[in-house]
Amino acid sequence: MLKKIAVPLLVLSAITAGLAYAYRADIAMKIVDQIVTERMKDPMASIPDGLHIGLCGTGSPFPDPQRGAPCTVVIAGKDMFLFDAGSGAAKQISRMNLSTGQLKGIFLTHFHSDHIDGLGEVMMTRWAQNTSPDKLKLYGPTGVREVHEGFHQAYGHDTEHRTAHHTAALMPPELAGAEVYEFITPSTTPVSVFKAGDLDIKAFAVDHQPIHPAIGYIITYKGRTVVLSGDTKKSAAVAQAAKGADLLIHEALSVDLVQKLQEAAVKAGRAKLGQIFTDIQNYHTTPVEVAEVAKEAQVGAVVLSHIVPPLPLPPMKEIFLGKAPEIFKGPFKIGEDGDFISLPPGSKAIEYTRRWN
Repeated sequence: MLKKIAVPLLVLSAITAGLAYAYRADIAMKIVDQIVTERMKDPMASIPDGLHIGLCGTGSPFPDPQRGAPCTVVIAGKDMFLFDAGSGAAKQISRMNLSTGQLKGIFLTHFHSDHIDGLGEVMMTRWAQNTSPDKLKLYGPTGVREVHEGFHQAYGHDTEHRTAHHTAALMPPELAGAEVYEFITPSTTPVSVFKAGDLDIKAFAVDHQPIHPAIGYIITYKGRTVVLSGDTKKSAAVAQAAKGADLLIHEALSVDLVQKLQEAAVKAGRAKLGQIFTDIQNYHTTPVEVAEVAKEAQVGAVVLSHIVPPLPLPPMKEIFLGKAPEIFKGPFKIGEDGDFISLPPGSKAIEYTRRWN
């Protein structure tokens, strides 16, 4: 009996497989239609009111297949901003099913290459995708005008070519690049650098010596607050800025793991690289130090970003964190590219999801 049933089923399966193979191109195109239709929808339409943080790049200058260069998306209501624009930032934002065309502004923490490498591409793709007459705004401390001017010159021919190809009506050259807002480098006391409606963004100086200026940011929207440390060693300024904040996004470096790299480089005869590994240890913050800052500031939760060095093996995350979770008892997470963190207004809730294609 089973044999009588099995034979027709096998024949039917073979026919089905044959038809699927014969029409594979048609099937693939229908799937493509569904995908592109979904991708062309307004990505902001489904995001509820609140303060949202998208980690589009949680890495560092180290080559890391799991982490892009530093970039953090902040969405307040329906307004989207970018904090730092490391290499590949535009593509990373797209992978989060967000659009650079909807960026209102970019804020830079400092001018290390890994934080600005992707700025040109972000400005170009925003220009191409934006449909409003508003030019992108670029905010940063003293020196940001020079940074912008460098990218503006480098992309000058590209701007001309795209305008010539697509017409000035579609790609107005006057909207290329960004309108620059350079603020005087603040002290450790936070200074408001952007305010619109319920959104307030303050900047404060952090300790990334000898790098100067180096900035952290406080973002407040409808009673919810996120603090971005920027690159810094353990800093009283961060602890003060983060007092009572809902969420602290803080950079982190493991001295133990970096020392392993330093020792290996020296043994391999790569003395210059070994010295660089030594040097970077004195102007970043360890996870344990971040936990101490978070405990002092009594923040609601911590997410680590700008992870140094890469953590390719799961057990390395435990080594990286060390005793930090024992010091700060609240949620203490290593951020991953694609993490999306939501702070609804009128609540203390912190919601963790993923947006990653």
